[in-house]
Amino acid sequence: MTLTIPNYPLQTEQDLDVLLQEIGDARIVLLGEASHGTSEYYTWRAAITKRLIQEKGFDFIAVEGEWADSYRVNQFIKGEAQDSAAAVNLLKQYNRWPTWMWGNYEVASLVTWLNQYNQTVINTSKIGFFGLDVYCLWESMTELMPYIQQNPSLVKAAQEVHQCFQPYSADAMQYAQAVANADANCRAETNRLWREVQKLSKTSGEAKSEEQFVAEQNALVAYNGERYYRTAVSSNTASWNIRDQHMTQTLQRLLSFYGPGSKAIVWEHNTHVGDARYTDMASQGEVNVGQLVRKEYGEENVFIVGFGSYSGTVIAAGGWGAPIKSIQMPPATEGSWEQILHQLSPTNKIILSKDLQDQKHLKRPIGHRAIGVVYNPELEHLGNYVPSIIPKRYDAFLYIDKTNALHPIEEISVRNEPPDLYPWGT
Repeated sequence: MTLTIPNYPLQTEQDLDVLLQEIGDARIVLLGEASHGTSEYYTWRAAITKRLIQEKGFDFIAVEGEWADSYRVNQFIKGEAQDSAAAVNLLKQYNRWPTWMWGNYEVASLVTWLNQYNQTVINTSKIGFFGLDVYCLWESMTELMPYIQQNPSLVKAAQEVHQCFQPYSADAMQYAQAVANADANCRAETNRLWREVQKLSKTSGEAKSEEQFVAEQNALVAYNGERYYRTAVSSNTASWNIRDQHMTQTLQRLLSFYGPGSKAIVWEHNTHVGDARYTDMASQGEVNVGQLVRKEYGEENVFIVGFGSYSGTVIAAGGWGAPIKSIQMPPATEGSWEQILHQLSPTNKIILSKDLQDQKHLKRPIGHRAIGVVYNPELEHLGNYVPSIIPKRYDAFLYIDKTNALHPIEEISVRNEPPDLYPWGT
């Protein structure tokens, strides 16, 4: 089926003018991706991000990454001037699989730019970088300890959490399995720690310092991380919702901490940022960040950008925890959103949802490709297409006809990696 879909070229950064104009005064801009292993998704998001910072005064970037690791990136970009070699070395700390999501040369290029940009502004205007995710409960407990040494009740609560988790060797899935076997449950301990940390902030009577905010966040990661892993063994839907609600709560906390006029850029997969109400996720009882943020802040204050492509290569793995490799992505399946856009013209383009209101075919669910960190192209037709009402799920869509694999810092199994700084060194 060939549709007449209004679109705008996407070749240079100047082509983003139409997108920036459409974003307008939105407070929160969510930038998606159809895979965690596609170079163009990262480079175009970076181009949009730089313009939002420079032209619209956005304050921070919040990503689908770990809080503790990402906070070190935040400190790096707000610190003294660094070169791209230092940025590459910094991103090696993302050592939780899948490491390539943030440990890649595309992100190193953005981190270098953010560090350089922050040298040009006063301390209170420096751009931040934060992780929204829930996985790193052990790391967050470690990060929390220095902040609470002067408070006996907090130290006691933290020690109880450590003792409860100690038998599981910092392996969250080992803990989850023990929960499934009714051998473990650290819910009471993490809940007590979270309440104690909150109580400390409330009784200080002063504006919350960044140190207090970070301590609270690490306790919140421990609390919700325990909930996530405890639930993951019995319900995919419940654990998904805990994770996306945590990411939304973290974004809300950041916006509140930065103040009433603050503005946030979010980098996550399409499945997190594209409003779940307009996909089959809704029928499964799943919510996501895009849906929750629209509900919390109003659709007029939130702008969601989806991404996708027709063919190309992608970084992924054949199984959870398996070695990463560059995988050939087959042409999008017949009748899918990506195939429709390719048939329209095999060129990169920007589509604005406001221009699709008369497209009856797009007001019903159509398949929209989503690739995760585990990917088997031979089985793609069985589960990689999310039925989506595109004009409702996103406010805009960036289509790249043919994409290339991300450049991970970690070596991949099918080729030698380029030397440090290639191809974005300074």
